[in-house]
Amino acid sequence: MTAVTTAPPTLAIVGATGAVGTVVLDVLPMRRHIWGQVRLAAGAEDVGKVCRVADEDLVVQALTPEFFDGVDVAVVDVPPEISAKWAAIAAERGAIVIDNSPTFRRDPAVPLVVPEINPEAVNDRPKGVIANPGATVMTMIDVLAVLHAQWQLTELVVTSFQAASGLGRAGMSRLHDEIAVVAGDRELGMRPGDVRRAIDHELGPSIFGGPLALNVLPFAGSHVGDGWSSEESKIRQETRKILGMPDLKVSATCVRVPVVSTHSVSVHATFAKSITVAKARQALVEAPAVVVLDDPDQGEYPTPVDIVGADPRFVGRLRQAIDFPRTLDLFVCGDNLRKGAALNMLQTAELVANTL
Repeated sequence: MTAVTTAPPTLAIVGATGAVGTVVLDVLPMRRHIWGQVRLAAGAEDVGKVCRVADEDLVVQALTPEFFDGVDVAVVDVPPEISAKWAAIAAERGAIVIDNSPTFRRDPAVPLVVPEINPEAVNDRPKGVIANPGATVMTMIDVLAVLHAQWQLTELVVTSFQAASGLGRAGMSRLHDEIAVVAGDRELGMRPGDVRRAIDHELGPSIFGGPLALNVLPFAGSHVGDGWSSEESKIRQETRKILGMPDLKVSATCVRVPVVSTHSVSVHATFAKSITVAKARQALVEAPAVVVLDDPDQGEYPTPVDIVGADPRFVGRLRQAIDFPRTLDLFVCGDNLRKGAALNMLQTAELVANTL
């Protein structure tokens, strides 16, 4: 009797030349054995570009409906207005879409997946689309899930410190350009508006909404009403959805900081059960996707420049809130382009591949 063999699934990467797409290609070689054919698509300016992935050359193709014919899973990182159109086309052509834009994250018919937390959610995909969480939520969600499992999270107050790479290649490029403008002038930052005038004069208005070099901006995203930003709203809604806690009390302040890549989040988490630093630390040490870096006497705590390019979440500054016996304060860093986007999408794609 002849054995029946099944060809390995085909993976498509849409937005392959963007900030996240480039990291997808960096991460892919270690996970290449899952897939048969791999296809790349990007904007018209990059069509025909050859991308070296491990020992193979992949040519960037034009994004057309026919591109998705025969594709089993499509990892998509493109602007929301483009994603809304092409995710539907890909699904109509038979592909399961892993989408990194905000387009589908709040849709109750679209699962929002972190493989370490809710892997079973990939099986319920009536629209053929699975959403990838926002990078800021991804920075802290593994840590929160570990603590919630034992102590039952009830309230969450966070402040994010979001890197320029949250705005993709344009964000990183703009920050480097701003740094070049202010570098060497030690008089800057001493008079009202001098940094803004210097940067705007050389570069024009910033995509960040203000100068980022030598500065922090207490607003990220767009205004969604009542003073709240879209990034702050996403933290509340996505955290609730991933943890399956629609009534979780969440408040967030999102800040853009002059860091090239890697987000950080200061977390003030309250639980239903009494929690201690020692027990929380042990639970986090045992978590597979978390690294504890917490020795203040030795100056050890996570910082973006030290953990950029790494896959786990790094957590430190663990403190028992002095006036709140059921509350823990901590600080988390995570590379927003790797696990915050690229790696999580590939891990989710692999879960889907196992269901085909």
